Amino acid sequence: MSIVKPYIALLKSRLSITVAFSGTFGYLLAPIEHTTFQIILISLAGFILTGAANIVNQLKEIDYDKLMKRTAKRPLPTAVLQPQQAKIYGIILLFISLGLLSYLSWKAAIIGLISYILYGFVYTPLKRVGPISVFVGAIPGAFPPMIGWLAATNEFGWEPGILFAIQFFWQFPHFWAIAWVADADYKKAGFKMLPNDGKKDMKTAFTIMIYTIFLVPLGLVPYLLHMTGIQSAIIAVIAGTLFLCQTFYLMMRPTDKAARWMMFGSFFYLLVVQIAFLFDKIS
Repeated sequence: MSIVKPYIALLKSRLSITVAFSGTFGYLLAPIEHTTFQIILISLAGFILTGAANIVNQLKEIDYDKLMKRTAKRPLPTAVLQPQQAKIYGIILLFISLGLLSYLSWKAAIIGLISYILYGFVYTPLKRVGPISVFVGAIPGAFPPMIGWLAATNEFGWEPGILFAIQFFWQFPHFWAIAWVADADYKKAGFKMLPNDGKKDMKTAFTIMIYTIFLVPLGLVPYLLHMTGIQSAIIAVIAGTLFLCQTFYLMMRPTDKAARWMMFGSFFYLLVVQIAFLFDKIS
């Protein structure tokens, strides 16, 4: 078990499970018949693909992870695993995940590969450049529900586009709330994630609020596209409004405590909205 544990740690399981859920959500929301086998495949593919991208991220940040308290004990900074071992492991996972996605939809597999490249090879190095990294990272971060929809239908359209848009705009308050809370640690590694010169002030909170506003009207669009019913639209709008209120509170009190509550609120928002859409989907 001690041999396997570092390989499991490389996957960042909590993050990978969250991403896999978003992919499965997109798959289940599509108006087609689903088998248990297919649901397992899309969930497993999302989990493994995210794990593979996380490995690239960790390989490129070994020296930086050593500097941060929250990452210093990971397998690569502590040399529990060697970079070559992690690299081989990551490549195997990438091919397995793309194989699973290809079985369901070649379009889903292509978007999955693009997501992997953007996260591992574009977003990761940009974290030391500036907040442009958050914009770039929001793209692969928003792909999972689109990948799930494509895996089910193999068709692009407004439906997977709106799923992408909701998760895309959600990424900004989510990422920046995390960056706000972890700012001291991030600065040790030279990560520049926060907007407005990295200041934790009202101006940065205002920027977060601007991106969060989009979530309120976007919550209505799945209903307007006849993907879901009016009940979930109401829930999505209410959830978006409550999430927006958290940004107002952060503007009034730009503190780590308020940012931490907003970070938790971001997880709550996405989970509630996705579950509401699933229960209210229109076949």
